[in-house]
Amino acid sequence: MNLMKWNPWNEFSDMEKFIGFPGFSQNFTLALDVYDKDDKIVVEAPLAGIDPEKVQIAIENDILTIEGTVEKKNEIDEKNYYRKEVRSGSFHRSIALPTSVEGDQAEAQYKDGILQVTIPKAAKSTPRTIKVKNIK
Repeated sequence: MNLMKWNPWNEFSDMEKFIGFPGFSQNFTLALDVYDKDDKIVVEAPLAGIDPEKVQIAIENDILTIEGTVEKKNEIDEKNYYRKEVRSGSFHRSIALPTSVEGDQAEAQYKDGILQVTIPKAAKSTPRTIKVKNIK
């Protein structure tokens, strides 16, 4: 006899099919890789099968936000699926960048299913010595 560990969260996906919670599982988390490359911060996200025209990217106060939608494609021929795990719905991900950046100079490209956002780091301010004036 094989025992399976019960996970209560699995029950919600089945409930959605029968009851139809609108949008309950329609969102998914976008995986991100963030790394330093010389004088830039690079963020990569796998977006295979997602139209890059439906992706919005914003940078405000050193916080990067990537959001968009994935539409279900209607198939012509019917199949008797046991399980179908194709993503659909919307995604929204915001992360604080590890350093100050020049958000207005950011660039994004989409190649081979990977979105890459390159953001120049902000110029570091140089320390300045200030002489105190003695006012009499």
